[in-house]
Amino acid sequence: MKSSILVAALLATLAAPVPSKAEQPPLLDRNLFFGDVEISGEAISPDGQYISFLKPYKGTRNIWVKKADEPFSAARPMSAEPARPIRAYFWSRDSKFILYAQDGAGDENFNIYAIDPTVPADPDSGVPPARALTESALKGVKTRIFALPKTKPDIIYIGLNIRDPRWHDLYELHLSTGEKTRIRENTERISNWVFDHEGTLRLSVRITQAGDKEFLRVDPDGFQQIYRCGVLEECRLEGFDAENKRVYLVTNKGPLDLTELDLLDPATGAITKVESDPEQRVDFGGITLSTVDYHVLFTKYEDDGVRRLFKDPSFEAECGWLESQLPGKEIRFGVRTADENAWIVSAHSDTEPGEVYIWNRSAKTLTPQYRIREDLPRAALSKRVSFRYTSADGLDIPAYLTLPQGLEAKNLPLIVNPHGGPWARDIFGYSAFAQFLANRGYAVLQPNFRGSTGYGKAYLNAGNGEWGRKMQDDLTWGIKALVANGTVDPKRVGIVGASYGGYAALAGVAFTPDLYAAAVDIVGPSNLLTLLDAIPPYWEAGRKSMYTRIADPTTAEGKTLLIAESPLTQAKAIETPLMVVQGKNDPRVNIRESNQIVAAVRDNGKPVEYLVAPDEGHGYARPINTLAMVTAMESFLEKYIGGRHQLDAPPDVAEKLKDITIDPQTVDGSVVFKGQ
Repeated sequence: MKSSILVAALLATLAAPVPSKAEQPPLLDRNLFFGDVEISGEAISPDGQYISFLKPYKGTRNIWVKKADEPFSAARPMSAEPARPIRAYFWSRDSKFILYAQDGAGDENFNIYAIDPTVPADPDSGVPPARALTESALKGVKTRIFALPKTKPDIIYIGLNIRDPRWHDLYELHLSTGEKTRIRENTERISNWVFDHEGTLRLSVRITQAGDKEFLRVDPDGFQQIYRCGVLEECRLEGFDAENKRVYLVTNKGPLDLTELDLLDPATGAITKVESDPEQRVDFGGITLSTVDYHVLFTKYEDDGVRRLFKDPSFEAECGWLESQLPGKEIRFGVRTADENAWIVSAHSDTEPGEVYIWNRSAKTLTPQYRIREDLPRAALSKRVSFRYTSADGLDIPAYLTLPQGLEAKNLPLIVNPHGGPWARDIFGYSAFAQFLANRGYAVLQPNFRGSTGYGKAYLNAGNGEWGRKMQDDLTWGIKALVANGTVDPKRVGIVGASYGGYAALAGVAFTPDLYAAAVDIVGPSNLLTLLDAIPPYWEAGRKSMYTRIADPTTAEGKTLLIAESPLTQAKAIETPLMVVQGKNDPRVNIRESNQIVAAVRDNGKPVEYLVAPDEGHGYARPINTLAMVTAMESFLEKYIGGRHQLDAPPDVAEKLKDITIDPQTVDGSVVFKGQ
């Protein structure tokens, strides 16, 4: 069936008349969507003795721990980060330490900290001491974690870019003492170090000057190349097999379009195909190995939803029982105990942010733990459906559409919400942003435009050199499909996005100025020349890939294309009211990207609003900043498009919004390059 027919059929269904008694659900407080989550980030210790999770402590999200059989009310705080919420943590293999990574105000220079949960709390802080394992004398250094060997529970292998900010040398770090030993100096453009199940360094990944990726066997006398894929091909390693001899390889090298799963023999370079998508629709999505003996439990594919292929019949039968207990939900498998008997599992859907359980396989029990955002009324949320439409050149575009509950699907205001990356994709499930906007009365379109991952090499590469051009057409023609069906009012279309999505918002109002009635750019680049000029040193491995996929600024042709594709170049064409959101410490999209476009639109006499958080980087991590941002965005969209708007704001949010609001008249839009 042609995609246009699919769109027509889907939209006809969505546009079916709503019973006259149907009403919009109540206006939900924005804090329900974007306030700090009461409990999240659950994990179980490898020995099964503890449950850990994230919860605010003294106003900031921190790590808490309770014994597995205790109620959550008995949990103790483990960390006391005062300002920036902890977003990621994990247990050491022997359950002795909780480890977490933290950067400074969004600068992405992460360091690692260790906590012993058995140590009594300090009377002043109320938590056990957190030992800095990499921070001492390492300011401005980004730590990377390569391996936590099961056979060496006191050791993790990390990378530090002390010697050369572009490349990470390999270190062995002892958790108990904090002792670090450099075991490999990285002078070979190594981007990753790969260890086997015994904690032995077996492979490394090198990025060549041309941007190609090489897999190298680590021999006593040096490196030996065993595999190579080109800069526009995908290849990655997914761990060693059960015999600890061959390594799982995901690749679309050569004539392959969709990535497949192979086995690569490091000794000989021989490759054996394992599988690819049996429906030939999407790329290989991932493999889950047993942590007991490393056999394959299942593989998965991310299509319109998740599809799993089970490889262990016993585990498949157990999961069948699990699914029967959670009908209509998508199950995600989280952290498990070392013996794989107890698992953290969560159940999700488009209208369910997450129900968390402990699954005991031997006892065949499923014990509820908590619901993410418990106070968010699920019945007030909207269905989020997948559909496809045809772009300007006939390319089929997969997308997700959320329509506001209680309104007829006719002449609705629309928000286009392109994802970041752009080499990423939206997946099915709960989307806080889409649900928030739908509650305000907007239809929300989230396209996986060309250049998105997951749909094959040809689809990904179709975005090369097409920033602001065919990639932008893919958004425009999604709007056209909805307007043609009568679902969307063409005079009330807005675009809101972050990172690449922020660029797409700027490109939308610069290159198609009559299409949008409002635009919100969140940490998006406006000038592709200055964007590439400011690539952080530790992104050196990906520089050639970015040049290949966007354009090469070192060539005359590439520079011309980058100028043409930069929204700043067409700033005088911008008529649409614009809001720009920036983190002052963003290492990816430098604040000058936002300063330039704000100043240009201001000088053109057009409406522009500007928010800058001094304690954020690439996107807002602190809930108070996020709440201030969505408060301003909600008012902005209501003003120019006409959705619903929550009028009140708590005093702390109102004060924060006042603090981060910048007068556009004060912005210096000068373009400054590193060489100047």
